[in-house]
Amino acid sequence: MTSFEQTRDHTADPPTGSGLEQLLCAAEHGDEGAVKLLLERQDINPNDPDNKSGRTPLLLSAEHGHEGVVKLLLQREDIDPNKADTKYGQTPLERAAHGGYEGVVKLLLGRKDININAPGAESNWTPLGGAAWVGHEGIVKLLLQREDVNPNTADTIYNLTPLGRAAVKGHKGVVKLLLEREDINPNSGNTKYNLTPLGWAAEKGHKGVVELLLEREDVNPNMADTKYGRTPLVRAVKNGHLGVAALLLTREDINPNTADATRGGSPL
Repeated sequence: MTSFEQTRDHTADPPTGSGLEQLLCAAEHGDEGAVKLLLERQDINPNDPDNKSGRTPLLLSAEHGHEGVVKLLLQREDIDPNKADTKYGQTPLERAAHGGYEGVVKLLLGRKDININAPGAESNWTPLGGAAWVGHEGIVKLLLQREDVNPNTADTIYNLTPLGRAAVKGHKGVVKLLLEREDINPNSGNTKYNLTPLGWAAEKGHKGVVELLLEREDVNPNMADTKYGRTPLVRAVKNGHLGVAALLLTREDINPNTADATRGGSPL
């Protein structure tokens, strides 16, 4: 869990009588009727944020899954669908993707000016990375249908790509979808220590994910991370994941004698 997940406040500033405050409150609570009336006012800019964390009406409605309100706001030509909050730098699309709101994601992707790869300023967490982390297969599928999505962008907190995120969590369905992309790098999981998706899945004992990854001829089953020098086989054996170890040993190119670089011990 990231720092913004632990601390961010989902409550907009309470209405003080101003049009903007009323719009922010209505958007957060999904009050379509109020939003519609408030958007007719000339003195309200729908792109203005609250003064607590810089969240716009669109961001507030997107992160709470209020499809009707999101639709109303996106009908405005002057709405900025990519405006991030000022506290964590997260866009409406990232919030909706991470929250699992497939309908909202569809609406946002319908905008031609949407930035599908917009990273969070604090974490570089993209919409695809957020959806992969929590296992929202439907949203991952929607995002991967876009040719302009980058499936290999790593965040700056865990240095994980979307595939690495899904492998860590054991989301087999998401891993399968990501591996169908021709431009996916199946050996890139943690960009800082070079811990691959296979290494993560072996470490955690996610047998189904390991099986999917080993079906790829371009997956390197012997790639050790650069921090501890442990191969996927060492990680599986070290943690007692015998089923995963057995799968790894079915690969003809596996090296069963590669030692743990920090301790010098072989898998045996």
